Amino acid sequence: MEKGDGCCISKVTMLNLICQFSNIFIIFIIRILFVIHQSRKPYYNLPPKAVNTLIVLGSGGHTAEMINLIRVLQRDRFRFTPRVYVATSTDNMSLRKAQVLEASMVDQAGPDKLKETAQFMQIYRSREVGQSYLTSIGTTLIALVHALLLMIKIRPQVILCNGPGTCFPLRVIAFLFKVLGIRWSSIFYVESIARVKRLSLSGLLLYKLHIADLVFVQWPHLQKKYPRTLYVGCLM
Repeated sequence: MEKGDGCCISKVTMLNLICQFSNIFIIFIIRILFVIHQSRKPYYNLPPKAVNTLIVLGSGGHTAEMINLIRVLQRDRFRFTPRVYVATSTDNMSLRKAQVLEASMVDQAGPDKLKETAQFMQIYRSREVGQSYLTSIGTTLIALVHALLLMIKIRPQVILCNGPGTCFPLRVIAFLFKVLGIRWSSIFYVESIARVKRLSLSGLLLYKLHIADLVFVQWPHLQKKYPRTLYVGCLM
């Protein structure tokens, strides 16, 4: 074989590899667009039975709002079962509030009627308050790995969250699971009532990147500013 023939074979091989990667990339983009399109119909994606629900808790006001939201859903609590509460490893108060809420639900329904048992888990925080953006790169990578392990274990069908940065890795992984066909999770994001004029960074990312199936807001003019959101009134 002459030297020129080897060069031609190398070029052909390279072109074949480029074509293969291009086809995979195009298929991946088409799949993302399909997931985004289907995610706009979250109610149709939910099966007509109890759904495994992941509830992401923030700290302070985020937890208070989420607890109130779960109380609203109490009327249909058997629909969203089993429930898994997740908070950061440095936030024990939020999980204690969730445990108190679950205990009250058992008292109201009776232990025989409430067959499911809620689970309470912790996750590494991507970035602490005041932490520099440079050092947060490492902690974010650790949080992503931990979030991946949690998502593989929980495999939720519904994800409820309302703003803390903790939930962003979980939501990104849930979206990737949908794209890869591993697990279809309906992601519902409730913006904090404190956000009056604009969405929070978490809400804006979910809205712009089409990661969340539905973004709920508690102020009517927010819905006008972000037309793909859904106004649900005050939840506090």
